[in-house]
Amino acid sequence: MKKIYNPQDIERLIYNIWEKKNYFSPHGNTKKESFCVVIPPPNITGGLHMGHAFQYTIMDILVRYNRMMGKNTLWQMGLDHAGIATQLLVEQKLLLEEKKKRSYYSEKELLEKIWEWKKKSEGIIYSQIRRLGNSVDWSSSKFTLDSSISLSVSEAFVKLYNDKLIYKRKRITNWDYKLNSVVSDLEVDMRNITGNMWFIKYKIVNYKLYDINTKYLITATTRPETLLGDTAIAIHPDDKRYSHLKGAEVIVPIIKRKIPIIFDKSVDINKGTGCVKITPAHDFYDYQIGIKHKLPMISIFNNDLTIKKKLKMYTWDGKKTILLNNLIPSDLQGLGKFEARKKIIDVLKLKKILLKVIKHDFIVPHGDRSGVVIEPILTNQWYLKTKPLAKMAILAVQKKQITFIPQKYENLYFSWMNNIEDWCISRQVLWGHRIPIWYDSCGNIYTGKHEKEVRKTYSISSEVMLSQETDVLDTWFSSALWTFSSLGWPNKKKLLNIFHPSNIVVSGFDIIFFWIARMIMLTMYLIKDRNQQPQVPFKIAYITGLIRDEQGQKMSKSKGNVIDPIDMIDGISLNNLIKKRIKNLMKPKLIHEIKKRTMLLFPEGIIPNGADALRLTCASLSAPTRNINWDMNRLKSYRNFCNKLWNATRLIFSFSVNNIIPKYIDYKYLNFFDKWILLEFNNFLKLFTQSLNNYRFDQSVLCLNNFFRYNFCDWYIELIKIHYKYMYKKNFISIRYTSLKVLSDLIHVIHPIIPFITENIWEKISNLKNIKYNSIMLEPYPVYNCSLQDKKIIIYMQCFKNIVSIIRYLRLSAMLKEKELITVYIQNSTSMIKDIINKKIIYFSKMVFVKKFCIVDHKLSGMNYIHKFQDNVEFFIYITSNKNYNFKLLKIKEEIKKICSLIHISKKKLLNKNFIFKAPDNIIHKEKRKFIQLLQNKSHLIKEKKIFE
Repeated sequence: MKKIYNPQDIERLIYNIWEKKNYFSPHGNTKKESFCVVIPPPNITGGLHMGHAFQYTIMDILVRYNRMMGKNTLWQMGLDHAGIATQLLVEQKLLLEEKKKRSYYSEKELLEKIWEWKKKSEGIIYSQIRRLGNSVDWSSSKFTLDSSISLSVSEAFVKLYNDKLIYKRKRITNWDYKLNSVVSDLEVDMRNITGNMWFIKYKIVNYKLYDINTKYLITATTRPETLLGDTAIAIHPDDKRYSHLKGAEVIVPIIKRKIPIIFDKSVDINKGTGCVKITPAHDFYDYQIGIKHKLPMISIFNNDLTIKKKLKMYTWDGKKTILLNNLIPSDLQGLGKFEARKKIIDVLKLKKILLKVIKHDFIVPHGDRSGVVIEPILTNQWYLKTKPLAKMAILAVQKKQITFIPQKYENLYFSWMNNIEDWCISRQVLWGHRIPIWYDSCGNIYTGKHEKEVRKTYSISSEVMLSQETDVLDTWFSSALWTFSSLGWPNKKKLLNIFHPSNIVVSGFDIIFFWIARMIMLTMYLIKDRNQQPQVPFKIAYITGLIRDEQGQKMSKSKGNVIDPIDMIDGISLNNLIKKRIKNLMKPKLIHEIKKRTMLLFPEGIIPNGADALRLTCASLSAPTRNINWDMNRLKSYRNFCNKLWNATRLIFSFSVNNIIPKYIDYKYLNFFDKWILLEFNNFLKLFTQSLNNYRFDQSVLCLNNFFRYNFCDWYIELIKIHYKYMYKKNFISIRYTSLKVLSDLIHVIHPIIPFITENIWEKISNLKNIKYNSIMLEPYPVYNCSLQDKKIIIYMQCFKNIVSIIRYLRLSAMLKEKELITVYIQNSTSMIKDIINKKIIYFSKMVFVKKFCIVDHKLSGMNYIHKFQDNVEFFIYITSNKNYNFKLLKIKEEIKKICSLIHISKKKLLNKNFIFKAPDNIIHKEKRKFIQLLQNKSHLIKEKKIFE
């Protein structure tokens, strides 16, 4: 092995071998239990970020672990076309690089440009996935616009449409005028804005019939231009100020339309004037009020958010109807939204019906990609009825067909599903799955997977012209079919029959509704098991938190705090990191701040850490929490971990080269320290695998740290180094066998987390032991040996470690020179301690520089000493230096202060009646013993303090 661990020397080479030998593909033995993970397909909008690296690490740990458990494993790979996001990105790229707007290109040319981008992005993402060490099945990789997936999408749509679950309707939607498309709630960013609120007077029709003193109703609005589409004024039924106006009407300013006053309990009496103008076609709250009261909907905007020439009116359920007074004043026609607003305000002022204007803080929806204000407008869209689908999906989780980990996310899931609304599945972009709907010249609707099928199904002759729907499906629609469409449904069902439902899906909590819930609904409706019962898409939904930067901020390109996982692996200079973060920045004014922050956090850039260190860090951060702050210091620590593993391996190899390594030695013939490390490894294996099986990867890493850094390196390795150097011929074959066995088993256990370094070490162990090398990922996973128990060894070793730790404490307290030999005195010694110090004196002499131990009955008078208690046994050394006295006195005072605090806490607990009456007897007795021990320790320390004063 090379002296220096350099992950770049081994990682690419090893992955190429894995891929070349096709290790990642399922082995095809259907008699064995299968294990399947379907990757959440990354969007082709760019490279992978730290969230991907985090989730993919978790998935790969599970896949590798189950592969080593002998299961027939499949990690289904794929990419998502990400409709709107990808098209917008390419359009912006073309504008930036070629100075050409979208309108310059034909539809065909624009699609060709997007496919070019897809190819480039695919190469970047695939390269990143390989560098992360992910064992995906490359041979079955899919793209959500592949012909096979398109067939699945069409098949699903046609069935849902024929089953009357898909319909087209005019409804209010989030309209992004820059994209010229509706967008989902997920693609809307709610921003706090300070703007104006206008108070407008609406004249009451025949007001004298109601109240001669009430001529007007006052409404407050932040969007006065929408009054053109008002269809009612809403008031709370308990608002006594207006209770006399039931049945009354008001006149809409400017257009002089009569609209009713309605009463609805959703109106906030204390907000504004208590009167709310209702514009169902241009406000989501108003839309719901409109449905409840069956109000007409009047559309005032064109798709580019200019004012229409003629108003269009629809019934509450979206059917076109006649509006007699549909003309808009000519000076408003064709104006943009804000121009129209200014014009309307001027008219209101002129007519003296604008009462006042105040500053107001409110929330305005913006397109998270386009950045423009989202306008609620009426559009004709395709919808999927979700309530009937949601019932099955809710039951699946209630009946534990699907388990959420952590379980707390079930409540979030139920909350969404119990309040679900129909899903708008159409989008007005080019990049996506064209909706499989055809129209004839009369507007009749036909559905089928392709035009040929449509003509055959509906007996339409070739003479009849058919045109396909131009809208495409929401990206989430194809994503919702992913677990089964990627496995070949509906035509190729071999993989589907073996691997569906998949065992687990790993996803962020932010898309539980947008992806997880929709997968459950559509899978259960479309896929049936052998008994024709609805099949779930997966058995476990493992929900992760979101990776944030070290300050807890969300990572985003606009903030300049995104970290490329490959930069963690290969390293990057400060200059290149800054260039990367400010490249193509949408807000150039942030460049200075981004540079400043980057220089502060990464003054020397990022050093190379390797994929294994990155994966260890990701696994260690996988606690069940919503927000996960990235930790560069932790990454550095796990880089050191890998280096420590490398160095420990080199040392163990140095013991074994050119020496006989027995295939097996019975436990009873091993020496003491070898028995101990085998016992500790067995206990570690039990805890590690329990944590893996419970999906607590963070706890697995904690177990690994405790065993490898502490027991294996700090104790076992140091002890066998002493043995090798000072007792070479005595029982060293036991050490060679045990050290290599534990190392070999250890790398098998941790291979799922750190695959590269473990593969490299395993190859060298195979050569050293002269056995046929087989990739470690195909090796059987170690199994806990429940019969390997030896409490005496564990207790004996713990006593040995306690003695070493006590002596280290005494040496530190006495401020002794590093290798100064000392005599350690022991009072009230036990038989075990006597046995240990007699048999293991060589280890004490080399580890803590003990010249000898003396068992005594009392201390010498007139001598100053430093001591430490272990139970009732007292260890002490005599000291002579004044410098040591002062230091020791300070330490004793600190110890007394600490112990007094613990006594106070314990006493308070014992005086607490609730504790005494409710706590189990064994807990109460334990606390009493602890209190007595603390008092004794305090007494000893006070006596010791007097010696030094």
